[in-house]
Amino acid sequence: MASSHSSSPVPQGSSSDVFFKKEVDPTKHIRPVQSLPDVCPKEPTVTDQHRWTIYHSKVNLPAALNDPRLAKRESDFFTKTWGLDFVDTEVIPSFYLPQISKEHFTVYQQEISQREKIHERCKKICPPKDTFDRTLLHTRDKSRTDLEQVPKIFMKPDFALDDSLTFNSVLPWSHFNTAGGKGNRDAASSKLLQEKLSHYLDIVEVNIAHQISLRSEAFFHAMTSQHELQDYLKKTSQAVKMLRDKIAQIDKVMCEGSLHILRLALTRNNCVKVYNKLKLMATVHQTQPTVQVLLSTSEFVGALDLIATTQEVLQQELQGIHSFRHLGSQLCELEKLIDKMMIAEFSTYSHSDLNRPLEDDCQILEEERLVSLVFGLLKQRKLNFLEIYSEEMIITAKNIIKQCVINKVSQIEDIDTDVVLKLADQMRMLNFLQWFDLLKDIFSKFTIFLQRVKATLNIIHSVVLSVLDKNQRTRELEEISQQKNAAKDNSLDTEVAYLIHEGMFISDAFSESELTPIAIDTTSQRNASPNSEPCSSDSVSEPECTTDSSSSKEQTSSSVTPGAVDIMVNEDMKLTDLELGKLANNVQELLYSASDICHDRAVKFLMSRAKDGFLEKLNSTEFITLSRLMETFILETEQICGRKSMSLLGALQSQANKFVNRFHEERKTKLSLLLDNERWKQADVPAEFQDLVDSIADGKIALPEKKSGATEERKPAEVLIVEGQQYAVVGTVLLLIRIILEYCQCVDNIPSVTTDMLTRLSDLLKYFNSRSCQLVLGAGALQVVGLKTITTKNLALSSRCLQLIVHYIPVIRAHFEARLQPKQYSMLRHFDHITKDYHDHIAEISSKLVAIMDSLFDKLLSKYEVKAPVPSACFRNICKQMAKMHEAIFDLLPEEQTQMLFLRINASYKLHLKKQLSHLNVINDGGPQNGLVTADVAFYTGNLQALKGLKDLDLNMAEIWEQKR
Repeated sequence: MASSHSSSPVPQGSSSDVFFKKEVDPTKHIRPVQSLPDVCPKEPTVTDQHRWTIYHSKVNLPAALNDPRLAKRESDFFTKTWGLDFVDTEVIPSFYLPQISKEHFTVYQQEISQREKIHERCKKICPPKDTFDRTLLHTRDKSRTDLEQVPKIFMKPDFALDDSLTFNSVLPWSHFNTAGGKGNRDAASSKLLQEKLSHYLDIVEVNIAHQISLRSEAFFHAMTSQHELQDYLKKTSQAVKMLRDKIAQIDKVMCEGSLHILRLALTRNNCVKVYNKLKLMATVHQTQPTVQVLLSTSEFVGALDLIATTQEVLQQELQGIHSFRHLGSQLCELEKLIDKMMIAEFSTYSHSDLNRPLEDDCQILEEERLVSLVFGLLKQRKLNFLEIYSEEMIITAKNIIKQCVINKVSQIEDIDTDVVLKLADQMRMLNFLQWFDLLKDIFSKFTIFLQRVKATLNIIHSVVLSVLDKNQRTRELEEISQQKNAAKDNSLDTEVAYLIHEGMFISDAFSESELTPIAIDTTSQRNASPNSEPCSSDSVSEPECTTDSSSSKEQTSSSVTPGAVDIMVNEDMKLTDLELGKLANNVQELLYSASDICHDRAVKFLMSRAKDGFLEKLNSTEFITLSRLMETFILETEQICGRKSMSLLGALQSQANKFVNRFHEERKTKLSLLLDNERWKQADVPAEFQDLVDSIADGKIALPEKKSGATEERKPAEVLIVEGQQYAVVGTVLLLIRIILEYCQCVDNIPSVTTDMLTRLSDLLKYFNSRSCQLVLGAGALQVVGLKTITTKNLALSSRCLQLIVHYIPVIRAHFEARLQPKQYSMLRHFDHITKDYHDHIAEISSKLVAIMDSLFDKLLSKYEVKAPVPSACFRNICKQMAKMHEAIFDLLPEEQTQMLFLRINASYKLHLKKQLSHLNVINDGGPQNGLVTADVAFYTGNLQALKGLKDLDLNMAEIWEQKR
């Protein structure tokens, strides 16, 4: 029986009931399956097609064994089909294959024996379930018994005769032993083996046929089910056909008319839209001529708005129109051309505005033109127009100075412009008054220039702020509109039609009265909404398309600038709030820059005039006049621009420092010359100095104005009266007071040099103190002036002069303190140090006067002898010297200072007299010597108290006697 079946089911059973199966992967676990009908056999895979199986066999084993073509029966299974010419030779055993015996399996049998016992025990305890009836069970048991006769090796999935072990097991070599030759071959064993294999084949074929018979019912059942399924499909097809006929009738009766009406309405709307689209195309076609007309009248903003509107229409409503395929690029090029035209126009406007005559009263030139240009530049994001204006300001500032110098030089006849070619050299030939008038003219022109710049920048600033304000209001309106639309969407219950005809939504055919209000509310948001659709032929009604075509006109609103110019503020200026705010700040910074430019040009003008040391040669009056003019200009520019520029102020401060240095050096040199020529004699006080001192007493620390005639009639006074006190002074001190007032007045005129002036004045006062000390106390006047000696009168006069300066130091301190910042008050300590130095100097002079008399007392009293006559010559000489001292200082020093000085001199006299009496052993014992000394002392006391101002002086002469022990 041929074994060419497509499948080989295996019935469930024990390990002994094994049927023939297909080859499978030995690594996989094979689960026994029940014998079920195989309705759809599994198709072999690509890999299985190339593997040899039992299905490739063409004949069965009995046919192979009973080959009728052989001349003789061969007992050997493998060699009987090799032909008549085959010569049987002996096969030498391989040296690489070991000889396998039963001892090799001893270990494995010992390991598996226990498991086999357990397995057999489980099979007895839990027999397998059998779903077949008794007949089938009996048949199955019989088949199993038959199959058990077949060796298990034939049932293995990896059965292959090319395996040496399998080959040896199936065909033992013991049946083919050729050791004894062909004659001794065991023919009986070979025949027995062949019959045994034939028997095995028969058993397998019988079982295969039996399995096929068991599956016959499943084949018939599948065929029966297929016929029933075909009947059901036929009935279903008839039912569907009937349903379609009914639906077609219902559609013809109830829906076709309504749908036709809707189709007609949609067609009408589409025709209207096409008509509107054609009108829109005609309008767009006129864009370029209209832009040319607007540009011819410098209407840049209108031209840009028209271009933007046209581009928006092309992108949204006319997209894909073949005739307009190049219009977009043409409009872009035209827009770039307008950008260049606006920049050139703004540059021309800036030049015209800044270079027009400064005598013109008009602050702003063509305000409407400026506003239009600024709006156009903002719309195109051309923010560099401020740089153009800044460059034009620099050029204009240079031209202003140049023109002023030319005008001034042309008015001076002394300057020959043919000889002196350079304008700077011509300017340097001007004297101070001419140059001062020129500088004043430049400052006035700069002031007018800054006022014009401020007016222009204010217009630009107001335009920027109006755009910023409009953006903010537009954003607020959009938020409110979005909130309203959200509320409408929540309240409106719209039914959406899902029926589609020819690719169009039936909802597009709604009436115009329903769509128009919604279209109007959402016009401003259609471009920004991602769900909004452009004005197409199947989605928007006629009113909506008309609204979009004029959207740019509705997006602009009227606004009025501070100059009363009506402007159109476009909502889409393409600038963020941050950029607009930064631009507004840049406009303000440009105004500050204009002030800095004017100051820088003024500084260069000053420096060009100061190259020959002209400014340093100015006297105090001229420099103060110049300083006031510059400070006035600085203040005016600060009021105009709102910020103080530091360049001109720094130049003024630099020149002020140079002026202070020269001012101080001149006065210090003057004071040095006065001191070097001072003979330290009392000088007459002119009336002008007395008036000067009186003005200081009245609180006016300034040089009085000269009065013609009145001063000449008044005679000089012997002393200077200050607040009721008389001061005998030298001429140098009078001039020093005047110099001090010049310092104070300079501080009032130039407040910026207050600290420098304070330092210089402190240095001047210190110099006077030290130099006068060198000349008087140090006797420097003997060599400098040629005095024979430094008298007590010189010393007293020097002390009085120092006292006068000390008197005015608090006044000077208060004057500077009122003009210093609180953080600069620490500089006032210089006056405290100066006051201390002056007091020390005055004390040294007083000590010097006492020391002069002390040396005289030591010299005279050392020779004193207690003897007649009375008064003695020594005391007469002492009284004479005391009278000279009194005569020298009494008219110079106040009475109080004279009394204090003579008290100190008397103390020195008593000390020396006491020392001499102790040396002569004269004591207060009432003896003759005591009487003589008492008479001399009485003479001394009477003469001393007889001097003017010393009558009430307490001499206390009792201290000359030593106390008794």
